[in-house]
Amino acid sequence: MKRNFLFFILTSIGINLLAAPTAGGQGISYYKAGFPIVAKPLLLEEYITDVSTRSETCFYLGNIYFGENKMDSAAIYFKKGLAEKQDDVLNVIGLAMLKVKSNPKEADLDIQNVLKLKANKKNQDFLIAAAHAYLFNGNIDQAAVYEDRARSIKTKYANLAVLSGDIELARKDIGKACSNYELAILYDDNCKEAYIKYARAYRNVNTQLAIDMLNKLKQKDPSFLLVDKELADIYYDMNNKNGFENAAKLYENYTKSGNSNVQDLVKYAMTLHLNRDYGKSMEVSKMGLARMPRNPAFNRLALYNSVNLGNFDEALKYADSFFHKSDHPDIAYFDYTNYGMALRKTKQYDLAIQQFKNALKQDSTQVGFWKEISDMYNEKNDYPNAISNYEIYMKTISEGKVTADDLSSLGKLYFFYGSSDGVDPIIKKSSLLKADSIFTKVALMDPTNYRGNYFRAKINFALDPDNGSAKPYYEQTLSLVEAKADPRYNAVIIECCRFLGYYYYEKEDYTQSKVYWNKILAIEPTNDVALKAINGIDNPLKKGKKK
Repeated sequence: MKRNFLFFILTSIGINLLAAPTAGGQGISYYKAGFPIVAKPLLLEEYITDVSTRSETCFYLGNIYFGENKMDSAAIYFKKGLAEKQDDVLNVIGLAMLKVKSNPKEADLDIQNVLKLKANKKNQDFLIAAAHAYLFNGNIDQAAVYEDRARSIKTKYANLAVLSGDIELARKDIGKACSNYELAILYDDNCKEAYIKYARAYRNVNTQLAIDMLNKLKQKDPSFLLVDKELADIYYDMNNKNGFENAAKLYENYTKSGNSNVQDLVKYAMTLHLNRDYGKSMEVSKMGLARMPRNPAFNRLALYNSVNLGNFDEALKYADSFFHKSDHPDIAYFDYTNYGMALRKTKQYDLAIQQFKNALKQDSTQVGFWKEISDMYNEKNDYPNAISNYEIYMKTISEGKVTADDLSSLGKLYFFYGSSDGVDPIIKKSSLLKADSIFTKVALMDPTNYRGNYFRAKINFALDPDNGSAKPYYEQTLSLVEAKADPRYNAVIIECCRFLGYYYYEKEDYTQSKVYWNKILAIEPTNDVALKAINGIDNPLKKGKKK
C-alpha cells in the first residue's frame, strides 16, 4: 500500500522518476517532461522506428508499465533494453527495481554490482536512477543514500535537484520539495520536469503559484503544448465559470498538438458543456464518438448537449446509445433526468415519468423530482396523479418552510381538476373547495400579490357563477394589479373588469357597469365585448334607468 501511495504522488499524475539526460525522440522527451501517459504510445512507436534509442526507449517503457502495476510487461521491456545493449546500466537498475519488494537483497546486490564498475560509479545519472528505483518502491531512506552519493559528485545539477524534490515530496514536505524544483530550474531553465513537478505539488495548496510556474514554462517554450494541458487541468478543477472559460481555450489549443487522448477530449467537451457552449461541446463529443462510439462519457455529453440545444429526437438517440450501447456506463441520476427531459419534450410522458422515478431511486434526496413528475402528469391532464405527486413533494418541505409559491402550485392543480370536463360533480366541488382553502392561505401569506384573491375569484365563480361570491375577490384583485401600473397585468385587469361589468349590468347598475367597461377600453380601445356592452348600456341610461 505504501509503495502504491508513493507511486501515485510521484508518477500517476504523469511525473517521471527514472529519467536520464540522453537524447531521444518525442516520446522520450515527453516522458522526461513528466507526461508518461502521453509518451507511452509515442515510445511504442519509437521502439519500432528508432533503433538508435531503442535501449533507452525500453527503459522508459519499463518504467511506465511499472507505474501501471504491470510487472511482467515492465520486465519484458527492461530485458529487451538489455538485449539491445548488453549490460545497459539503466535497464539493469530497472530490473532490480522490480525486485526491491520481493527480493530486496538481490535487488541491492544487482544495483551495487553495476554501480561499482569503474565506468559507472562516478556517473551521477546512474546514481539518481538507483535512488529513483528505491523511491518508486517507497524506500525513501535508501533513495536518500543514493541521493547523497550523487551529490558528492556534483551539487549544482538539475536532475539531482529534481530527485531531492521528489524525496521531499514523498516525505510530504511540499515547501522543501518545491524549493528543490526551483533550484533545478536555476541550474537548468530548460528542465521542463521541474516546472511541471513544482506546479503539480502546489496545485491543491497554492493554485496561483502553480499557474504562475506553468505560465513561465509556456512563455519560455510556446511550442510545448503539453503545458496547456496541464494548465487546462488546473482550471478545470477550479469548478467555476472563470476556470471553465480558461480551461476550454487551453484544451482547444492542446488538441492541436495531435497528442490528445480520449480523456483529454472528454475534459475538453465537458468544459465546453459546463461553460454552456453546447454547440462546440457537441462537436467535440461527436469527434470522440467517431473514435470510440461505445465511450459512455461522449454518449452522455452528446445526450446532455442535445437536450440543451433543444434537439430532443437526437437526444433520444444518444440516450439509447448511453444506456444500452456504451461500455460499462456509470449511471448517475442526472443521466435519467436528461433522458426524461428528452422524452418529456417529445410528449412521451409516461416514459419520461419513469426516468424521473429511476432518478429518485438513484438519489432519493433529489426531492424536487417529485414536483417534476407532478408537472408531467399536469401536462398530460392527469390531475389526480399530478396532485398526489405534488403532495409527496410538499411533505418533503420542512415545517415552516412552505412558501406561497409552493401552495399556489398545489392550489392550481386542484382548481384545474375541479374545472376539467368529465369529472364527477362531487369530486369537482371538493377539488374546488380544496383549491379555495389553499388560495385563502396564499392570500394571507403574500397579501401584496394578486394571485390568492385572483384564483379565489375564479374558483368561486366556478362553484356558483350566479350568486356573486366571486365579486369581492375580483375587486381585491383589481385593486392590487391597478396599483402596479404595469402593462403585464392588463389581461388580469380586463378579466376582473369584464366580470364586474357584467355583475353590475345584471344588477341594473348601468353607471357602475360602464365604469368597468371603460377601464377595458382604456387598455384596448377596440375591445369588441366592451364596445357592445357600453352600446347596450347607453340606451337604458337614456331612459333614466339607474340603480
